[in-house]
Amino acid sequence: MTWYDGIPKVELHVHMEGAIPHEALFALIQKYGGDPSVPDVAALAQRFQYSDFPHFIETWLWKNQYLREYDDFTLIAELVARDMAAQNIRYAEVFYSPVPFESIGLSVQGVTQAIRTGLAKVSEIEIALVADLVRDMGPVSGLSALEALAEVRDLGVIGIGIGGSEQAFPPRPFRPVYELARELGFHTTAHAGEAAGPNSIWDALLELGAERIGHGTRAREDSDLVTYLAKNRIPLEMCPVSNVRTGVCADLRSHPIREYFDAGVLVTLNSDDPKMFQTSLADEYRQLEEACGWTRSELRRLSLNAVEASWLPVERRASLSAEFQSWSGWSK
Repeated sequence: MTWYDGIPKVELHVHMEGAIPHEALFALIQKYGGDPSVPDVAALAQRFQYSDFPHFIETWLWKNQYLREYDDFTLIAELVARDMAAQNIRYAEVFYSPVPFESIGLSVQGVTQAIRTGLAKVSEIEIALVADLVRDMGPVSGLSALEALAEVRDLGVIGIGIGGSEQAFPPRPFRPVYELARELGFHTTAHAGEAAGPNSIWDALLELGAERIGHGTRAREDSDLVTYLAKNRIPLEMCPVSNVRTGVCADLRSHPIREYFDAGVLVTLNSDDPKMFQTSLADEYRQLEEACGWTRSELRRLSLNAVEASWLPVERRASLSAEFQSWSGWSK
């Protein structure tokens, strides 16, 4: 185990379907007849290279066609949890996207139960679920999904968000979805400022009332927005390697996470779709130190930021923060 694996961590922006180990995904592809373009695991890894953000979404949809049964979700949930636990991730709020699978006869409730069954097999990590309502499917679909999600809240579903094609589906039409989500007691986040500019972030905050922003990479195009984020302690779920892989940023050194950190924004570090981007949360910490010159004291602050930005109860956040601060490895 490396020092980066050993860091006690919280992760707030990681997608279940984007975290499937390559070997497991290849087995699922074979289970459903195979694909000539991916004759082996190495070829599958090569498939996860993207020309731009729309190409990434296209690849995401291709991959999801090999999740067809509830047992598939139980399998991937267990494997994702084990992978996260091996990195000393103590707590995570994990996105999952149940709504698109209704088209093949899988219910939102059934997918949620299948995932929780898999997660329950791994006691070393606590994982809450955040339903990605997928903006491409529209607000009517989102409203319908909320009714189903309300039935499975006791399975650890604590929040909702909207991922997908941000550049084509702006936040504002989802206002009724977010209003209902709050009425039902769900926390809210929204992918914004990744494939679209700062107006997308403003709308997510002012129209949707999102508590956190997924990515927020392009906030720096509006200095007033950066000031607003810092002043109001609005957490950004930042994913540097993801943004480089999808072409949102040219390289890690040009990623704005340092700029926002220095400006006092509550930034958190996350892996997004780690197996689709050849990364992990541990590797994200390593890259910041080795490629970008972050100090270990600053990495400690990032780890504590994630605890603060989580949706854990106040007392649990306090105890986890104290536990993280007392980790002896920070001084190594």
